[in-house]
Amino acid sequence: MEGADTSNTLGQFLRRHRASIRPEQVEGRRRVPGLRRDEVARLAGLSTGYYARLEQGRDRRPSRQTVTALARALRLDDQAATELYRLAGPAARRPRQARTERVSPEVLRLMHGWTDVPAYVLGWSMDVLARNPLAVALHGRFTRADNMARMVFLDPAGREFFRDWGGAAGAAVGWLREIALMTPDDQRVTELVGELSIKSPPFRRLWAERGSGRAACRGVRLFHPEVGELRLSREVFPIASAPGQRLVTYQAEPDSPSADALTLLATLAAPDVGEVGQGAA
Repeated sequence: MEGADTSNTLGQFLRRHRASIRPEQVEGRRRVPGLRRDEVARLAGLSTGYYARLEQGRDRRPSRQTVTALARALRLDDQAATELYRLAGPAARRPRQARTERVSPEVLRLMHGWTDVPAYVLGWSMDVLARNPLAVALHGRFTRADNMARMVFLDPAGREFFRDWGGAAGAAVGWLREIALMTPDDQRVTELVGELSIKSPPFRRLWAERGSGRAACRGVRLFHPEVGELRLSREVFPIASAPGQRLVTYQAEPDSPSADALTLLATLAAPDVGEVGQGAA
């Protein structure tokens, strides 16, 4: 029997919901009721020992990040997640709802006026809010191109696209760590870090190495299968009218092979590229 402390409401909650998940929902293997403690711990990115202490009532004040990870691992609906945050206490207060970000018409017009410069807007949590047609073509090989951190760590195309993948990964981690410190209650950032921690071992390792974040380099090497390698200069401009948003541009040296490659990419993509929508995913 796993603990009989009737005052251990948090542990009882965790045990009850752990027992309600069918293992095949998670991994498609054995078909017996409930998950083991080590399975829940692994899904939440926790040590088995720490998770056991939570269930046993030996640790009753987990952090907000831990509670968020547990709610996701246990597949809680909104009502159950709210109850878990309440049981975990004030230190684990529920994150604020994600903000809705929009790109101004002025910035969209500016971007779409650049026919030889790929440009896109990143939101607070690295969501790609808008692209101009050439940036759409540049990112065309990504399966899901809604968030730059996901593109780096979760999309198979990322390893080929970012020639210096390590540099791109370090820069993404550095930016996420900075905004996580600035806005610790931001739901969107919390969920993104949790998702990347579960799905990407490289991200999990870099996130654990507190000094691993790197500043983004201006010079980048990218690869597109239709035009080859591109050596470009990247500039990032904070958008004063929308704090947290950044306009990112790539430029090639005039008369260089990369400039020719961008021209070719624009030509190849022109018949298929339409207006790009906006709005954070």
